Amino acid sequence: MPANLSPVEMAKYVAAKKAVEFVESGMRVGLGTGSTAAWMVRLLGERVRQEGLRITGVPTSARTAALARAEGIEVVTLDEARWLDLTIDGTDEFDPELNLIKGGGGALLQEKIVATASDQMIVIADVGKEVAHLGAFPLPIEVIGFGWQTSKALIGEMLAALDVLGREITLRMDGDRPYTTDEGNRILDLHLGRIGNPRQLALALNQVPGVVENGLFIDICDRVIIGHGDGRVEVRDITTGTVERGRIEIAETGNVFTDL
Repeated sequence: MPANLSPVEMAKYVAAKKAVEFVESGMRVGLGTGSTAAWMVRLLGERVRQEGLRITGVPTSARTAALARAEGIEVVTLDEARWLDLTIDGTDEFDPELNLIKGGGGALLQEKIVATASDQMIVIADVGKEVAHLGAFPLPIEVIGFGWQTSKALIGEMLAALDVLGREITLRMDGDRPYTTDEGNRILDLHLGRIGNPRQLALALNQVPGVVENGLFIDICDRVIIGHGDGRVEVRDITTGTVERGRIEIAETGNVFTDL
């Protein structure tokens, strides 16, 4: 394990470390996308190699699939797995009801399909992802390439009637070209500032022609595991209303992590 992690990376690591404790042999596990989820995939790979953990992974992006295979995790498609025991993924924001904004990494469509095909979803995040109200992080919307400017205009008109602070919409770019998702679609980022009614917005967005899916994950997350830069972890369970706190201690070498 790399030594001398930054506080943010340490927070991501300890959240991922705690999350993989929920994985048991024989499970079919959805594997999220992003920097925090990458820690989770690596830690699952360690358990596969060191403990003989037997799992089947369903990745939410091509890059997660490549990482999982490199870590020795068996990878199948969602159609092959059909239903999952658990999905572990990161988030760009979460609110007190564990509603999420996801899609900063461009994989929101596969992430939402995989998460909703799971018995439970665990979200891993550093403490900076917690917000009182969603919307500070730009909300990603996946749209088809055909007529995307029309879809953008229709979304803008719709936002005028909804409880949001801002209405700027930008096409996500990859250098000098539009960003392309694994499905060949485009992403529009909505700079809303604050979303007053996430559920209403999610429903309205998916009525716009050309919109494939939005990055609001409503009533999907069951647990959030929050990591701190000093090794503290907090597990919040929306179903039971419980909060558990602990710490993952770091040995003086900076290379050995032990759960207390």
